Amino acid sequence: MAIVTGSTISYGVGAAGGNREDIENEIHELDASEYYALTNFDKVSASAVFHEWLLDSLVAAAANRQLEGDDAAYVSVVSPTRVGNYCQISRKTFLISRTQEKIAKAGRKSEAARQMVKQMREMKNDMELALITNQASSAGGAGTARSSAGMESWIATNEVLATTTGGGTTAGFAAGVVAAPTDGTTTGALTIAALKSALQGAWLLGGKPSIILSGPTQKEAIDAMTSVATRNVDIGRSEQAVITGANNLIVTSYGTHKVVLHRHVRASVVLCIDPEYWAIAYLDRPSMEEMAKTGDGKKYQMLTEFCLVSRNQGASAKVVNAA
Repeated sequence: MAIVTGSTISYGVGAAGGNREDIENEIHELDASEYYALTNFDKVSASAVFHEWLLDSLVAAAANRQLEGDDAAYVSVVSPTRVGNYCQISRKTFLISRTQEKIAKAGRKSEAARQMVKQMREMKNDMELALITNQASSAGGAGTARSSAGMESWIATNEVLATTTGGGTTAGFAAGVVAAPTDGTTTGALTIAALKSALQGAWLLGGKPSIILSGPTQKEAIDAMTSVATRNVDIGRSEQAVITGANNLIVTSYGTHKVVLHRHVRASVVLCIDPEYWAIAYLDRPSMEEMAKTGDGKKYQMLTEFCLVSRNQGASAKVVNAA
């Protein structure tokens, strides 16, 4: 078959000749964000750039048998320990020209309204990254921004190595700051024994680590573990079989632990946390304001100032150097 001579066809007319474009009135956006800490941790207020709090713990149980009629002896009580974290400033900015806001657009009526939502989600994702990872705390300076120490950097007491040959240490809070952990030189496979050891350490100090945060690498290692809670799925006669390839719940002698897949946990680390002992302190809660106009458009700024509060890092634990 051949095209009839003289036919006007779409190839020849094209957009330049007046054919309208066909575009869906929707924007399909990937969302690789995580908000576990922002959603689940307590929120408190800060009143200075260095936010502080007090830690204390009970002494270990001991034999307490006294003589009848004895005159008591008095010992000095142990004062609470004072720790703190620096509040960091996170910001998102955008500028929309007057023309862009006026013209017809696909997928949104207002460019400014869309960016307000998108940029806020991006800033929250940045905040979550700071809260979860191995970021160190810093007082900053004239040319350096302050930084808030992340969860992985705070957890120092209950640190379990997936392999004993790789080293790796976490200093935790010392001399007013929290240093970033030092990674080991070699890695080893994550095992249920290593997880139990971490959970035991937190439990012995009084914690109840009910949440296990891991990235995809270690989540797959957990999925492959066999000594976890067995789950049975009832399937009707007419239904297809179900393959269960995920372990989202681990039951140990130290409690029931929900496994949460988290995009910001480092590939070699598993965090076993007691959410009760973590909070977020806000010096300035997230907000948006329109900035002074200097051109043919509108400028917007989203801003927040916050830090992670480790109410007692001994209530949580972590496995590091995992392959």
